[in-house]
Amino acid sequence: MIIARQIATELQVREQQVSATIALLDKGDTVPFIARYRKEATSGLDDIQLRKLAERLEYLRQLEQRRQSILQSIQQQGLLTPELSKALQESLSKTTLEDLYRPFKPKRNSKATLAKTAGLTPLAEQLLGQTSVNPEYIAKAFINSQHDITSTAQALQGAEQILQERLAETAPLLAQLRQWLTANALLKVSVKRGKNDPQSKFRDYFDYSQALKDIPGHRALAIFRGIKESILKLQISPPAHNVDYPIKLIEHQLGLSKHRRTQDYWLKNLASNCWQQKLQAQLEADLSKSLRERAETESIQVFATNLEDLLMAAPAGQKVTMGLDPGLRSGVKVAIMSATGALLSEAVIYPHAPQNKWHEALQQLTKLVERYQVELISIGNGTASRETEQLAKALKEITDTAFTAVVVSEAGASVYSASAYASQEFPDVDVSIRGAISIARRLQDPLAELVKIEPKAIGVGQYQHDVNQKALGMKLETVIEDCVNKVGVNLNTASVALLTQVAGINQSIANNIVEIRDNKGKFRRRSELLKVPRLGAKAYQQCAGFLRIDNPIQPLDNSAVHPESYPLVEDMAAQAQVTSAELIGNQTLLSALSTQGFSHPDFGAYTIADTLQELAKPGRDPRPDFETVTFDESVNSIGDVRENMQLQGVVTNVTNFGAFVDIGVHQDGLVHISQLANQFVKDPHSIVKTGQIVQVKVLTVDIQRKRLSLTMKS
Repeated sequence: MIIARQIATELQVREQQVSATIALLDKGDTVPFIARYRKEATSGLDDIQLRKLAERLEYLRQLEQRRQSILQSIQQQGLLTPELSKALQESLSKTTLEDLYRPFKPKRNSKATLAKTAGLTPLAEQLLGQTSVNPEYIAKAFINSQHDITSTAQALQGAEQILQERLAETAPLLAQLRQWLTANALLKVSVKRGKNDPQSKFRDYFDYSQALKDIPGHRALAIFRGIKESILKLQISPPAHNVDYPIKLIEHQLGLSKHRRTQDYWLKNLASNCWQQKLQAQLEADLSKSLRERAETESIQVFATNLEDLLMAAPAGQKVTMGLDPGLRSGVKVAIMSATGALLSEAVIYPHAPQNKWHEALQQLTKLVERYQVELISIGNGTASRETEQLAKALKEITDTAFTAVVVSEAGASVYSASAYASQEFPDVDVSIRGAISIARRLQDPLAELVKIEPKAIGVGQYQHDVNQKALGMKLETVIEDCVNKVGVNLNTASVALLTQVAGINQSIANNIVEIRDNKGKFRRRSELLKVPRLGAKAYQQCAGFLRIDNPIQPLDNSAVHPESYPLVEDMAAQAQVTSAELIGNQTLLSALSTQGFSHPDFGAYTIADTLQELAKPGRDPRPDFETVTFDESVNSIGDVRENMQLQGVVTNVTNFGAFVDIGVHQDGLVHISQLANQFVKDPHSIVKTGQIVQVKVLTVDIQRKRLSLTMKS
């Protein structure tokens, strides 16, 4: 109940919605299934809200486990007070919990521990007391040669170590200092001695400072990479105009603002030493860690958004496609793919330097295009891409076969070529040809092809190798799962990789589906899935609505209507006095239905509305219509680019600081966030997305550094 209330507050939804969702998740329901088919229970929470809910649920449950572990530890030590128990129970973050637990953690033999062993705790208490005392005088009573305390200075030093440790374990003080520093501290970065190479990629940070709270995530990750490579070092400290404020907070904790005592001067020195010798380094480490976590979270979200845009890009559709994987010395690899993605033919041609067999290549491509009636040519955007695009244009002039040539991103194609998936799909095909296959099929259906590639190899991230790889992997998996289930999957053509992303289906079940399909032929009904080994009633419930069957026995099996809602459709058809099949796609009949007549306990308003919408446009693809970019024919390399040129390009990556655009010269140009629009832009993703075709103007060209600066301002 407490967790549900907390999440409801954070997401600004009702506690009842959260509790219902938690119950469904605990029952084994997947987020895609809940988002699409359990709207009555959640009152319409969408997949984005559900993902946030699931993430927070996981965090808060881990927090609760840690809380119970800490409570048990302190209880076993016999030190758990009602006040401490209340503070621990009310803690809403792991940081606060750990701050409260600090005094009770088992400690190594620190200087403070040795001082306590030497019996100096009473001295520390007297120095903190309200009674005015002379430190030097009272310290004489604690000289103890058995513990190497041979002078008052040593006794006072030991007392100071005890009090410094106590201050460093005072949760309210730590929270106050951390909060103030987060809002006011300055992050300073400098270059390490002997590492100030003027050509270094980190040269912008050799002498850099900015308010900690204002550091963008991508800049923070660049700094941390420089630190990891032993080129940069950082310091987080109070601003120059208020450098002593943390010491004043420590003094206040010591009671210096309340009393005038003989020992106040000694306590002031203690406060200053505690900050400089202990707390500053401790909090700098905490804030540095917090900055990295914030930057990683931002970076992971950028990657996730870009990946979603890429996966949800418009498919060219089921058309015979020629994939061209460009190359110079190694030649251009050619793969002809059927409308359903099967390999029809393969070849290698050498139209470019050093072989320069242009005419032979054209003749070979002409035969292939005409024999297989190629409708699309997909060209990878790597080395020799523009030259290969010119080859396709020349081919168009000498053949009567009408086709469209498109340049696509080949990121990850080589990874797929050497993957286990590729080996299973094309065991007898050369690795180099598999790259051309991937380039062709990602034009036919980006989603179906890109799910076979590890997301991190697709190249739409921001410092992706510098972030928490486990967190990144988990986030990207949820993005892929949500995209696949939004679109739906053809049960009879989907690969194992694609089936594995369907709600309720794991690798083992996906393998079994494909094996049955290969051995016994196509599935004719969704219900036949229940005969698949390891696919039980629960898995069937989760996956059935996301799987489609072409020309099925039951027409609804080729729609997003879930089998559990088939009786609802039958009721609708009965009201319209037609069959279920006649109702599908018939907007006139559907509009005439009276939804008030479907008062069934299993079907609420959400299900009825979704069912009517699906019946109107069964199997509707949520992805946009297919369109292609047109590169300027006179611009083939960065040397052809001139300032003020107006060009068309395609967005290849979106970061927090802008967008990278491919204008067809093998070097993406950067549209800085300040150049994305005429108005202020806070988030580049609000203006552009990966795969979008845009118009740009060239601002600057740096051929030596291979940098292009572009603008999208009108």
